[in-house]
Amino acid sequence: MKNKINLKIFFVLKIFIIYLFLFTTSYSDNLEIKDDWIVIGNHSAPVKIKIFSSFTCPHCANFHMDVVPKIKKNYVDSGKVQLIFLDFPLDQAAFNASKLLHCADKNKQMNLMDAIYENQIKWTAGSNINMINENLKEIVKNLGIDSSKFDRCLVNERISDKILNERIDGHQKYKINSTPTIVINEKKLEGGSNFKNIKEKIEKLI
Repeated sequence: MKNKINLKIFFVLKIFIIYLFLFTTSYSDNLEIKDDWIVIGNHSAPVKIKIFSSFTCPHCANFHMDVVPKIKKNYVDSGKVQLIFLDFPLDQAAFNASKLLHCADKNKQMNLMDAIYENQIKWTAGSNINMINENLKEIVKNLGIDSSKFDRCLVNERISDKILNERIDGHQKYKINSTPTIVINEKKLEGGSNFKNIKEKIEKLI
């Protein structure tokens, strides 16, 4: 437990230092979709939903496995909604999992995300970051990330900076303090992140 707390403190300090460095940076408030975002659904969909989540967050895993499929079935497949998955890692373990996601081939990213969330209890069970990494390595090895690629991903500065910068961007724009945080057409969802609440918001916009 102490090791996990120390890892979280270290990660938060890292975020704080980068936040201070980038404090004066101005961010665009438009709905332009970046090429390196993980997106499903039609780009011309009238409703765009950003999902900010952390791979070690149990509520995020539940949302991804229970709510996302319902949104996809009812609104994404019919072209009414586009889903945008954005990283908001809360600790070093989640940060590492996010790095792996963005190292993966584009056509395998959704499968990788599914596997990481579905096996969250298994890979987060380690008592230190090295054990957690070894657990995570087992989860992703059949999805195009072998041991060598795994190690390279964790030290990829470009991917690391991208994830941390977008985390800061999300915090500045939407005042995120927990995950999952849902943003619908650039407005932060109030109330629970359940399908019923999200459905009500969607129906008012289509």
